[in-house]
Amino acid sequence: MVGVYPFREISSGIEWRHDGRLLRVETWGPDAVRVRAAPGALPDDQPGALGATAPEGPAPEVALPAPGAVERTFLGGLGVNGALRGPAARLRHGAVTVEITPDGVLRFLGAEERELLAEEPAHFWWPGPRPFTPRGDGGHRAEQHFRAYEGERLYGLGQHQHGLLDQKGAVLDLRQRNGEVTVPLLLSSRGYGLLWNNPAVGTVELGVNRTRWTAERTRSIDYWFTAGTPAEVLSRYADATGHAPVLPEWATGFWQSKLRYRSQAELLDVARAYHRRGLPLSVIVADFYHWTSLGGWAFDPEEWPDPKAMAAELHGMGTRLVVSVWPSVNPASPRWAEMRERGLLVGTTDPAGTHTRWVDKPSDEPVGVSFYDPTSPEARAYLWQALDEGYRTHGVDAFWLDADEPEIAPVDVDALRFHAGPGAEVANLYPREHARAVWEGVRASGEETTVSLSRSAWAGSQRYGTALWSGDIGVDFPTLRRQIAAGLNAGLSGIPWWCSDTGGFHGGDPDDPAYREVMIRWFQFGALSPLFRLHGDREPRRPLGRAITGGPNEVWSYGSWAYGILTSFLALRERLRPYLGWVMREAAERGLPAMRALFLEFPGDPAAWVADDTYLLGPDLLVAPVTGAGVRERDVYLPAGARWRDAWTGRDLEAGRTHRVAAPLDLLPLFVRDGAELPVAPQALG
Repeated sequence: MVGVYPFREISSGIEWRHDGRLLRVETWGPDAVRVRAAPGALPDDQPGALGATAPEGPAPEVALPAPGAVERTFLGGLGVNGALRGPAARLRHGAVTVEITPDGVLRFLGAEERELLAEEPAHFWWPGPRPFTPRGDGGHRAEQHFRAYEGERLYGLGQHQHGLLDQKGAVLDLRQRNGEVTVPLLLSSRGYGLLWNNPAVGTVELGVNRTRWTAERTRSIDYWFTAGTPAEVLSRYADATGHAPVLPEWATGFWQSKLRYRSQAELLDVARAYHRRGLPLSVIVADFYHWTSLGGWAFDPEEWPDPKAMAAELHGMGTRLVVSVWPSVNPASPRWAEMRERGLLVGTTDPAGTHTRWVDKPSDEPVGVSFYDPTSPEARAYLWQALDEGYRTHGVDAFWLDADEPEIAPVDVDALRFHAGPGAEVANLYPREHARAVWEGVRASGEETTVSLSRSAWAGSQRYGTALWSGDIGVDFPTLRRQIAAGLNAGLSGIPWWCSDTGGFHGGDPDDPAYREVMIRWFQFGALSPLFRLHGDREPRRPLGRAITGGPNEVWSYGSWAYGILTSFLALRERLRPYLGWVMREAAERGLPAMRALFLEFPGDPAAWVADDTYLLGPDLLVAPVTGAGVRERDVYLPAGARWRDAWTGRDLEAGRTHRVAAPLDLLPLFVRDGAELPVAPQALG
C-alpha cells in the first residue's frame, strides 16, 4: 500500500485532487453547496445559472482526515491506479453535511446525519461516479451518477407534456423544444434540491437503479445542492439564481389572443367589442406575421398603418398591447446582412448562414432563416434597440417571445456556434438570454419591471421577468389534464408565472358542442392559473403563410350558453386579482410559485405528495380542475393540517380525506383554507 493524500482545505470548502482529476466542494448560499469536477483544471468561464462568486456567509466547518490515514490499495492482479481508502473528509454548512471519500465519492447528509443523496460509482473499479469521455474537439461527454432510493419522488425539471407530476422513472432530454422546457432543478421528497448547473444538451435518467445526468459536451460537471422543505429549497434556489421581479399589476388580468389578428382594424374591433360588452380585457396580443419579414421587428404598415394610435386607443380602454417577437432573421430583412457581418447571428457550419426554413413574408415558399445570438451582449443590445424603435416608441407594452427554444428543425447542435460557446455545450441558455435582452433594455429605459411571455426557459429565467406558457398543445381533455402537472413542475422549477393556451392550440371547432365543453373547462382552469390567456388556432385553420388566421376565439365565439359561463369566470378572475397581486409579490420575495403542488404547503402530509390533479393558487385557494367529458362530480383530497371550506357553498369539509364533490359545468370545485376571506362567491362568503 502506498500513502496518498488527495484533500486540501480552501477558503469556503474542500478540494480533492487525484490522478489528474479535480473535485471542488464549497458553500454557495445558506444551507447549500456547489460541486464542480473536471478531468483537469476547472474552467472559469463555463456559463451557468449561478453567479461567478459564492455568496457571502459563514465559513463551513471542515474536518479532514489525517494524511497518514489515507492509503492507495491495488486491486489484485491489476497493478495500476487502485483505490484510495481511509476516512472521509467532511464539510458541514447549516442543514447540509457533505462527506468526501478518499476516492472522491460524495455523500450528502441532512438532519441527524440522515443520507439525503449519494453519488454512485458507475462500476466498482472505474470510472467512478463522474465519467468524462473526450470528444476530440476539446470538450468531453460527462456523466454524473447518483444512488436511487425506493419510495423517492422527484419533481421539477422544467415543463414537459408527459403528464407526470412525480417524474421518478422518467427519462428526459435536456434540450429545449416546443412544449418541452428544460430547467434542470430537481426537487426530492427526501428533502433536497439539486440544480444541474450546466446548459449543455444532454439527458437526465431518473431510474430505479440510479439517477444519471449526462452532458453531451462540457468542460466540467457543475451542480448545486441544498437541503430543506420544498418551500425552503425554492427560496434558496431563488437566492442563488435570482428572484423574479414583482409581476406588473395589469398582467394579472385577462389576456385575449388568437392566431392571428391580421390587421390593426381587426384587433381594434375585438378590443372595442370587449369594451362595449363591459368585459374586462387587460391585454390583447398581436401575433406573428404582423411584420414585413422576420428580423424586421416592426409592424407592416400596409396592415398596421398607425400602431401608435392603436396603442393609445387600447390604453384608453384600459388594455395593454403585447406583440409577438421571434428571434429569427430572414435574409430578406434589411438587418440580416449587417447582423451577419457583425457576428450577431448564431454561427453555423451551413455555408448559407441559415439555421432552418420557414414560410415568411414576402415569400410564399419556405426560405432559410437565421437566429440572432442572445448569448452575445452586443446582439442583445442590438435586438433591444430594434424592439424599442419598432414597437416601444409606438406604445407596445410588452413582448411575447415565441419560438425561442430556438425553433430549429431539424436541429444539429454540433453545427451551431454561440458567443458563449459550442452549440452542444450552451444551447439550453438561449431562451433565458433572449428574455434577458428585453429585461436589460426595459431596465435601461428606466422602468422597474416587465413581463415577457416565453415559450421556453432555463435556470434563472425568472430573474428576467419570464412568464412561461406550455407551447403549441392539443385541444382535448387528456391534453388539458397534462397541463396541471406541466404547470406544477414549472413552478417547482422556480418559474412562478405560468399559463397554457386556454382551449389548447392545434384546432378546436367553436361550433362543436364537444369542443365547447373542453373550452369551458379549460377556461375555468385558465381563470385559476397564474396568468390567464385565451389563445389558439381554431377551426377553420389555414396553411402556414402570410394569410394564416385561425377561426374566431373570443369569449362570445362559443355560443350564448357557454358565453354566460365564460364571462362568470372572467368576473371571478377580476375579483381575485387583489389576492393574485399579493401572491405574485410573495413569489418575488420568497421564490414560491403562484400555482403550487399541495406538498409545497403541506410537506408533512404523505397524500399531498401524490395529489396530481389539484393544486393551490397561492396558499389559500385549492383548485380542482375538471378534465373529462361529461364529468359533473369529482373526488378531491383536502390536505391535513388546515381547515377547508367549499368556496361556493360555504360548507366546511373535513381535512385529511377525499371528498366526492359536485362539479356542474358552470362551476369549478374550489376550496378556501383556514377561513381566508377570498371573493370567490361573495353571497356565500360574506
